[in-house]
Amino acid sequence: MASEHPFRGIFTSLPKPGGGEFGKFYSLTALNDPRIDKLPFSIRILLESAIRNCDNFQVSKDDVEKILDWENTAPKQVEIPFKPARVLLQDFTGVPAVVDLASMRDAMKELGSDPDKINPLVPVDLVIDHSVQADVVRSENALQANMDIEFQRNRERFAFLRWGATAFRNMLVVPPGSGIVHQVNLEYLGRVVFNSDGVLYPDSLVGTDSHTTMIDGLGVAGWGVGGIEAEAAMLGQPMSMVLPGVVGFRMSGKLREGVTATDLVLTVTQMLRDHGVVGKFVEFYGSGMASLSLADRATIANMSPEYGATMGFFPVDHMTLQYLKLTGRSEETITMIEEYLRANKMFVDYNEPQEERVYSSYLGLDLADVEPCVSGPKRPNDRVALNDMKADWHACLDNKHGFKGFAVPKQEQDKVATFTFHGLPAELKHGSVVIAAITSCTNTSNPSVMLGAGLVAKKACELGLEVKPWIKTSLAPGSGAVTKYLHKSGLQTYLNQQGFHLVGYGCTTCIGNSGDLDESVASAITDNDIVAAAVLSGNRNFEGRVHPQTRANYLASPPLVVAYALAGTVDIDFEKEPIGIGKDGKGVYLKDIWPSNEEIAEVVQSSVLPEMFKSTYEAITQGNPIWNQLSVPSSNLYAWDPNSTYIHQPPYFKGMSVDPPGPHGVKDAYCLLNFGDSITTDHISPAGSIHKDSPAAKYLMERGVQRKDFNSYGSRRGNDQVMARGTFANIRIINKLLNGEVSPKTIHIPTGEKLYVYDAAMRYKSAGHDTIVIAGAEYGSGSSRDWAAKGPMLLGVKAVIAKSFERIHRSNLVGMGIIPLCFKPGEDAEALGLTGHERYTIDLPQRISDIRPGQDLTVTTDSGKSFTCTLRFDTEVELAYFDHGGILPYVIRNLSK
Repeated sequence: MASEHPFRGIFTSLPKPGGGEFGKFYSLTALNDPRIDKLPFSIRILLESAIRNCDNFQVSKDDVEKILDWENTAPKQVEIPFKPARVLLQDFTGVPAVVDLASMRDAMKELGSDPDKINPLVPVDLVIDHSVQADVVRSENALQANMDIEFQRNRERFAFLRWGATAFRNMLVVPPGSGIVHQVNLEYLGRVVFNSDGVLYPDSLVGTDSHTTMIDGLGVAGWGVGGIEAEAAMLGQPMSMVLPGVVGFRMSGKLREGVTATDLVLTVTQMLRDHGVVGKFVEFYGSGMASLSLADRATIANMSPEYGATMGFFPVDHMTLQYLKLTGRSEETITMIEEYLRANKMFVDYNEPQEERVYSSYLGLDLADVEPCVSGPKRPNDRVALNDMKADWHACLDNKHGFKGFAVPKQEQDKVATFTFHGLPAELKHGSVVIAAITSCTNTSNPSVMLGAGLVAKKACELGLEVKPWIKTSLAPGSGAVTKYLHKSGLQTYLNQQGFHLVGYGCTTCIGNSGDLDESVASAITDNDIVAAAVLSGNRNFEGRVHPQTRANYLASPPLVVAYALAGTVDIDFEKEPIGIGKDGKGVYLKDIWPSNEEIAEVVQSSVLPEMFKSTYEAITQGNPIWNQLSVPSSNLYAWDPNSTYIHQPPYFKGMSVDPPGPHGVKDAYCLLNFGDSITTDHISPAGSIHKDSPAAKYLMERGVQRKDFNSYGSRRGNDQVMARGTFANIRIINKLLNGEVSPKTIHIPTGEKLYVYDAAMRYKSAGHDTIVIAGAEYGSGSSRDWAAKGPMLLGVKAVIAKSFERIHRSNLVGMGIIPLCFKPGEDAEALGLTGHERYTIDLPQRISDIRPGQDLTVTTDSGKSFTCTLRFDTEVELAYFDHGGILPYVIRNLSK
């Protein structure tokens, strides 16, 4: 209650301009503390949350002081609690989250406690967007056909989520076919300011998808966490985090003619990767804000995971308010948002003199310096200027295997694979484009690049250019509003003519749901060992993610996706070479079909209207007939079906003791896998297709599932039996135990046998042996995928020793009770002479009170070598989780008391 609150003295009313009040709020201004004016806006949101939630138990007055004194405390890596206002899920992560919640209810019952204590205490928004695949393309009926297939494949998962929406309080489920989670969040779910029972406070969230950061473009603090952390946050557990440093990124000027927001974000991504922003917030400011639309800001914020930051934050200003109006938020709501943020020192008015804020470090970019570019062929931060693309491609063919190399012998580089495509003569070369997808939340929420793509298609049609029929083209926007403005502008017609028909609303190609290539194309690639290319307007292009048969994957703006589809190859210099031959027999160049900034601005102005967003979202939660007809059991405890291959009760909580098990060391462990740098969560726990020869495929076939019904790993995340078998099953994984061979297999050290990783792990487990994983830098980069930690835990992995970890993945490992260790600077397995054939022992004190965050530990081996590592439990709270065997057992034991 407010009257008992430690900060009740600053709890005050926010008056309405015409009389009355909007509600009450905790006033930062009323603290009368001069340090607040110097704080970055992103830190002010953490401060308000700490003040509002201060109970001197979960959040203390000392925590508030740490945040107030951010300038001095942040460099010391101090720990603070944070309680987000809400939690955001998508279905690939939402299904396992609801599985865990249902399992936790069962565990509570076993412990003799009330299962109903397992209920979200904050709003949970779950958007079903990851299930649709681009199976049917180049058809006026593609949307309905793909939705029918989606429901046929995923009926059981969808029914389970409908059960979750009724069984748990505070859970909103947005049905399939509505849009991409982050675009729906931006256009509809984002509150900016909450008014909860008369108390006003900033919207903030954590989400189980790394691109949750897209909402930062709206001035809402949000970032990705693992599903494990999100589940704890739902249940009222404060998130323990290190108070982050904040990089101030000043923007000036404006983008040149022909340069897109995608070009800008790829440039920013490279700059921030080079600067080093892992674990930090990035806050954008400066005169350049005036020319950056909200959609442009959201594009930059979206790719925070790709540049490594926790957030890429844009404080609320007049541009934000204009966007809220455009997307159909009410005038009263917008007025309340502005009045609250102004009153609480959280609004930027560039018409007024700016207070000089303090940042941990500074970067700057003149927007006029940005040039057209793409990123690839294997990482989003490997930016290539468009003018350099042809030379860079040939260098990639020459280079040895790596992030920028395919090691194609010189004599093989001009190879031509001829084949017949549905009766038509066709050919593929290295660099031929076989997938061209306008996809992903990063770009499909941005009208300027979406309409820009339509204009490129229109000009190409008028000049007589046409995309080759064997290129798999698709358009998967993030909301129905995009379809409305593409139709209003008349440009969807031209996109259709070039094969970019609407295939669905959701994450398709970017998450690996690109569907199969035509058999003739797939055979031509495989039989001739062609390095085929995908070009997509996505945010991730890691090996094996987009499609198993596209070894080269480039991120590009939607207009460039259309241009590369027309060219049919990435082996082209757009400035010097024609894209194709027009109907007049002359060469057509990129400049001939590229729209001017003025053309794009005119069509945006005339075609993107508020009523489009209102009508799209008015009916969004009503679903569709198939969704509404799904039968849902009424019980609050889930009735597990032992024969289900989609939903299975996981073993984490079975036979759980009342008391925590205590810390565990590692004794004589074998190395399950020995990796180099940049092993991503896609390598560890792929989301895409299930390979026909894999352990997961064998499991499904044994249970009568036909290959056509395998679906994807992402859609099977509610079944631990499938996901354990899918762990380390990426066909592009490189394991040093196999001497650099690209394979989802490993060596079983005791016998020397080459086995699938799952089979080797089960052999170690059955013999009672611990295992560890050795890795290089940036282990676990990519998606915030909790199965990349759950899977290794189920395989028996007790520790991961790496040069460095991606932020979310390290947290997920901790959440599952796996010990994360870092080699000392300048050291790694190679430098220490470790082959991975040794046995490893990691001694830990038996009492948790004797372990310190970040302490040094000695790792010994049976070969006589020993080395020192840093223990990457970063906070006291993480040590408590480890003591309990993970974060969720910790929460269950606390709630059961």
